[in-house]
Amino acid sequence: MLDLITILGPTASGKTTLAVALAAHLDTEIISADSRQIYRSMDIGTGKDLAEYTYEGKQIPYHLIDICPPGYKYNLFEYIRDYHQAYDDIVARGKTPILCGGTGLYIEAVLKGYALPPVPENPELRQSLADKTLPELEAILQSYKTLHNQTDTDTCKRAIRAIEIAEYYSRQKPEMLEPHPVKNALVVGVNIDRESRRARITQRLHDRLDQGMVAEVQGLLDQGIDPESLIYYGLEYKYITEYLIGRTTYDQMVSLLEIAIHQFAKRQMTWFRGMERRGFSIFWLDAFLPLDEKLARIDEEIARRESTQA
Repeated sequence: MLDLITILGPTASGKTTLAVALAAHLDTEIISADSRQIYRSMDIGTGKDLAEYTYEGKQIPYHLIDICPPGYKYNLFEYIRDYHQAYDDIVARGKTPILCGGTGLYIEAVLKGYALPPVPENPELRQSLADKTLPELEAILQSYKTLHNQTDTDTCKRAIRAIEIAEYYSRQKPEMLEPHPVKNALVVGVNIDRESRRARITQRLHDRLDQGMVAEVQGLLDQGIDPESLIYYGLEYKYITEYLIGRTTYDQMVSLLEIAIHQFAKRQMTWFRGMERRGFSIFWLDAFLPLDEKLARIDEEIARRESTQA
């Protein structure tokens, strides 16, 4: 049995559609590897179509989406911590997690087996929290900039542990443990030719503008999110914010944003090809293969790998 299946690819390649179908096929769950879909209220601009996580009427569980407030600066240390929590949770149910996304840094960190040192228990803190109600614990947790997955607050015990971890990281920068690469992982890449990718990106950008992407960014500004915090997230949030605060015209924004997304997709592919040069084996599938054929080829590759391990 594989330890992990990873599905990666550039933006607009259809990787999420494949991951959802595969998760339904294998009866498992998805861990997101998207550095911006972790933020709540940032939906259209990040391509966070949660309806996509339903396949033939079946809802596919997903993790590490909508776990942080907009304006927060999430980092790799936090992602590794939250990834391992989600991974352990899925594996405990006897399933092989599917990691899906386009943030190469997150994906490579997972596959290389980066880990953080365990957070020690804090008896004094635990004692001070022992009599708190769950709503009180949730309020305390939300007071930290380090926010956790919503499952951290489903019981008092889990909420106290989440506060303990948040307190620990608020006082010191965590150090990485010696990495332990994932030995039994299948990495599937969705490959799309440059011209098709560019056409999809352009069409998707205009679709999202029609769906209200500018209004979404305006809503974040209206919530009091600092413009520079949104500009920090790059791409849609950067260029639309700059338009909304008067730095560019609408037409300039659209033109600059389209160029930036094309450049971003190119950098994604450069990263993934670099992963191959760094020793990762990626099982590439053409983006335009029928979905059933993609699933069949993945099944064959899983069977091949399991037979070589037997």
